[in-house]
Amino acid sequence: MRNTIIGIVIGIVVGVMVGASIIAPRLEQARPTPNKLNGQAPELLNVTRAAESPAISPAIEPPQRGDVAPLGRLRVASSFPLSLPHLGEMAMRLEAELARLSDGDLSLKIYDPGVMVPVADTLKAVRSGALDAAFSSPGQWAEGIPALMLFSAVPFGPSVEEYLSWFYFGGGEQIFNDLYKDQGVHAIICGAIPTEASGWFRRPVRSIGDFKGQNIRASGLGAKVLERLGANTIAMDDRDIFAALKSGKIDAVEFSMPSVDKELNLHQVAKHYYFPGWHQPAALYQLIINNKTWKTLKPAHRAQIELVCGDNVRFGLAQGGAGQFEALKELGLKGVEVHRWPEIVLSALHRAWFDVVRDETRNNNDFARTWASLEAFRRDYAIWDELSGL
Repeated sequence: MRNTIIGIVIGIVVGVMVGASIIAPRLEQARPTPNKLNGQAPELLNVTRAAESPAISPAIEPPQRGDVAPLGRLRVASSFPLSLPHLGEMAMRLEAELARLSDGDLSLKIYDPGVMVPVADTLKAVRSGALDAAFSSPGQWAEGIPALMLFSAVPFGPSVEEYLSWFYFGGGEQIFNDLYKDQGVHAIICGAIPTEASGWFRRPVRSIGDFKGQNIRASGLGAKVLERLGANTIAMDDRDIFAALKSGKIDAVEFSMPSVDKELNLHQVAKHYYFPGWHQPAALYQLIINNKTWKTLKPAHRAQIELVCGDNVRFGLAQGGAGQFEALKELGLKGVEVHRWPEIVLSALHRAWFDVVRDETRNNNDFARTWASLEAFRRDYAIWDELSGL
């Protein structure tokens, strides 16, 4: 009995010491990231107030009687072929689910890439009203707004749970809205997928030096990391990828998840498939709507669009996670060799990523603001992640 009591006392003392010396200082250093819900900054951990907030509240005042847009079909351009699993399906769901939810009162027509306007001109077309809306990746407009790359995919970045927590409750959504404020469009996160594959290579990559001189189809922040290791990155439409890989114009391709990649038949040309997708632990997608069109929609229609977009996030993550094992089995039967990057390669890519962040934050104030918000949130989130993990 005496030994038992002594053991309990020692356990309590050790627990207190760990909490005081390790966890407590980090909690003390944690700072709440400014967050806005419906234009108001909630107090930290004000559960009652959060519970009273409506789930959806239009960011724009309801139109006056007579200003509501007449019933018509909104023209929506997709940046992804509608036949593609996951990416095309998320776009198609907007058309079907909004018709169902509104009982046919809100009608959309989704078009394949390039049917209405060239893909590169999509944002301009929505801004001008030539198109009503578009389904795309935020990073698609990175040339004009570099900070949007951080709302598309972050190399070595957060899990999708952490990513969405930052976006909706950690200050990300406010920055996202600010970036689009002067673009003449209203943007809504409208889909997500889990971790992608790292890419297809015609030849195995055994060392960091093997990246040097390779022509790789890649985009976004991941492409900037590969360039740091000597690769030549090429932005390329998905319709051109297979021919470029087969002809030798490119040596490797980064595109999406196994269930999507196999539809492009990349396995017929490149047999070395690498994981994990360090460049894209999670990916977000968006619906952008012409501002004037958004303002003239009925409040109920705006709410329905936001509801379906939120459900698209659930759909994309669940379907994406469920579909990869069967796709990998099928690819394996077709002779694909699945590789996991050695730690030495991942470490080099990680170091190169921090070089990219340093330069991007120096060169663009919006990128610096977004990165600072995300990093501050991640420091605090890491405490919860550590305590709650098994």
